[in-house]
Amino acid sequence: MSKETILIIEDEKDIASLIAHHMQAAGFNVIVAHDGDTAFEKMKKQLPDLILLDLMLPDVDGVEICKILKRKELTKNIPVIMVTARGEEVDRVVGLELGADDYVVKPFSTRELTLRVKRILKRLPADRGKEKVLKLGELVLDVDAHMVTIGEKRIELTLTEFKLLKELLLSRGRVRSRETLLNNVWGYSFEGYNRTVDTHIQRLRRKLRNHGQIIETVRGIGYMIKDG
Repeated sequence: MSKETILIIEDEKDIASLIAHHMQAAGFNVIVAHDGDTAFEKMKKQLPDLILLDLMLPDVDGVEICKILKRKELTKNIPVIMVTARGEEVDRVVGLELGADDYVVKPFSTRELTLRVKRILKRLPADRGKEKVLKLGELVLDVDAHMVTIGEKRIELTLTEFKLLKELLLSRGRVRSRETLLNNVWGYSFEGYNRTVDTHIQRLRRKLRNHGQIIETVRGIGYMIKDG
């Protein structure tokens, strides 16, 4: 079985080396780039399974890199974890709005970072190889094809948005707390990350347009899709 590959885009060489060391110790192949241009050149040779992306880079900043990644067909489904010194809520929200799967603020625990990488990668194969279709009216989620459609129109979702919608559809009629969604979708439950769930729900609703209203907020608890 081949090892999964992590691309680290980080201009601070000491931090890049530290992350690379721990990723290698966890059994991953590692590619390191210290700027955006180098990262894109390396991705032409080998696409990674996951990207650890610093926001503050010397040439193209991390926000722009994330935008480019999510626009391109080849890279739009590669999970991105933003690793940055920008810890304000607005920065986290912007990162998640752009399609990042997670957001880690420096200084960080390498053990926690490794756990998050493993959890995100662990969930990817779970969405493949299961021939199952979830339907709600015109909304169709095809697990095997990893595709969501409304009528004839395909809805482009990130991996995290797809997993979140799948979790809510599988739990139709039951309220899912933010903590449960963090565990089942992101694979971890850390205090203070409820905003991550809320931001992804907001973005998912917008992408579903008129069907976004099927996701109901249960005040003080979490979210649900009603059964019927």
